[in-house]
Amino acid sequence: MPEIRLPTRRRVCRDVSLAAAALLVRPMKAEARASGARADRVVVIKSARKLMLLRAGNVLGMFPVALGAHPIGPKREQGDGRTPEGCYRIDGFNSHSRFYRALHISYPNVEDVRRARAAGVAPGGNIEIHGMPNGYGHYDPIAFYKDWTDGCIAVSNRTIDEIWASVGADTTVEIMA
Repeated sequence: MPEIRLPTRRRVCRDVSLAAAALLVRPMKAEARASGARADRVVVIKSARKLMLLRAGNVLGMFPVALGAHPIGPKREQGDGRTPEGCYRIDGFNSHSRFYRALHISYPNVEDVRRARAAGVAPGGNIEIHGMPNGYGHYDPIAFYKDWTDGCIAVSNRTIDEIWASVGADTTVEIMA
């Protein structure tokens, strides 16, 4: 008789969070997306490996992502290979990074700095939403099967082009477990 495995608390919480997010967002009509509607919020759901562009609660686009090499849990210190969790802002556009386009986010925030100081460690920084590494040519994955960044959020080159055109400085970036 096969062993019956119950879902873990983490998996149940993730599934409930995804269901709640799906109820809160309404798909935007294709006409609105084609008209160049700009996103007012970027939401990353780490457990689902998804990034959503939103405007007024409507989903403009949903894309697969790769995360830090140690994706479970929030970033605690420099070099831990984790992607942060919390509320940030886009605070820079870099078209000359070592990746095909990069959007810098405002990590660490005040809470991240406080937590790192209390632990006696450096919080790290330079967290970005970026495309593929330069030199990968036209390799443009439609999905990621491995988390490989140092803590950033990686997307395909086509996706970063779409995000780049859809957001502005100070766009909210919410990263959830």
